[in-house]
Amino acid sequence: MWGGRFSEGPASVMREINASIPFDKRLWRQDIAGSKAHVAMLAKQGIVAAADAEAISDGLDRVAAEYAAEGVPEDLALEDIHMVTESRLAELIGPTAGRLHTARSRNDQVATDFRLWVRDAIDQVEDALAALQRALVTRAGEHADSVMPGFTHLQSAQPVTLGHHLMAYYEMVARDRSRFTDARARLNRCPLGSAALAGTGYPIDRHMTAAALGFDGPTANSLDSVSDRDFALDYLMAATQCSLHLSRLAEEFIIWASQPFGFVSLSDQWSTGSSIMPQKRNPDAAELVRGHAGRIAGCMTALTITMKGLPLAYSKDMQDDKPPVFEAHDLLGLSIAAMTGMVESATFRTDRMRALAESGFSTATDLADWLVREAGLPFREAHHVTGRAVKLAEDRGCRLDQLPLDALQTVDPRIAESCFALLSVDASVASRASHGGTAPSQVRERIAEARTSLGMTE
Repeated sequence: MWGGRFSEGPASVMREINASIPFDKRLWRQDIAGSKAHVAMLAKQGIVAAADAEAISDGLDRVAAEYAAEGVPEDLALEDIHMVTESRLAELIGPTAGRLHTARSRNDQVATDFRLWVRDAIDQVEDALAALQRALVTRAGEHADSVMPGFTHLQSAQPVTLGHHLMAYYEMVARDRSRFTDARARLNRCPLGSAALAGTGYPIDRHMTAAALGFDGPTANSLDSVSDRDFALDYLMAATQCSLHLSRLAEEFIIWASQPFGFVSLSDQWSTGSSIMPQKRNPDAAELVRGHAGRIAGCMTALTITMKGLPLAYSKDMQDDKPPVFEAHDLLGLSIAAMTGMVESATFRTDRMRALAESGFSTATDLADWLVREAGLPFREAHHVTGRAVKLAEDRGCRLDQLPLDALQTVDPRIAESCFALLSVDASVASRASHGGTAPSQVRERIAEARTSLGMTE
């Protein structure tokens, strides 16, 4: 490939460290597509004869068929997917294959291939996240009225509905999808034709190749084109944020599946047993999703540090850009699929949820609000009065709504019997009817909006 300048071959270790074919072979579909678009443009521009271009394109189709059937061979001497493909093409069609690399460099070639791969990866993630959203919306619809304790600091705070809780994750995933959508829009410019770093003297048509590959247009600066890996970082940062959301949902399932909580029973499909304790049902799938978040964040950090301080244009450090993206994508795909399966198949123990919602003084804020509205107390004073009422209920071992009126009036004589209508968990959630609140009516509105957004039919 570059032996004309060198009288000796590379050391064995150099050959191994220099080769990227063990991992960049994943780019073969994108590499074939980019090469076919490039040679078609060369023919149209009269840079390569039409007959040669046709032979090259047909040969690339044959190479692609071989890769699809047999996989990509790993020849370290050929370094990367680009040279492995060009070498095989030469074996199939002869010296004409050498015309393919006219007016391009491996620098703009890999930048194009990698953008195409990341774009495909984003489309896969988008589809998977939409499936997770549909699962969340479906289960939320089943439980728009199911009362559970809402937590802050993992302490019982106010009652909410399970539907409201699940729809919170729908919103998180919606933001994740928006980040991937934004990343896709930014990356959709084609570097092909930037050559090594300065462009080319051949009369190429970069707009033609960009359109053929589904890009919005060519990149505007040849130096930036071969140097830029923002698109990979954008992907990894979106993947990291998404994995954090998945990890939070996984953590809740882990806690909810524990015996002290007992809020959910996970399907056998998403649980494992113990080699020694026959009674165990371990939420291993959820734990692995939680663990994958750390690895995905590590991939993002790895590429961030690799790119830090690199001068223009291409440096060999950038060969290490692909493994973290490939790893993160694989882990994210598994995590999304696992969480979707868990959401779809989980059995929610709504009786247990209601019992704990009723036992943790979660309607205390409702009493404070009643004192503000009906007795005219400033909220801070109402907060203090309600705290004393909670202490009284705690001392008596009963719920707040089980205290007799005369007992409550020893705390503050302005408390009247009408407050009891607001102290049940059902009344509490029903009263939270502000936009985005946990009232079942609001939850159903948000579910209807989500179903429309996702194109779900009734």
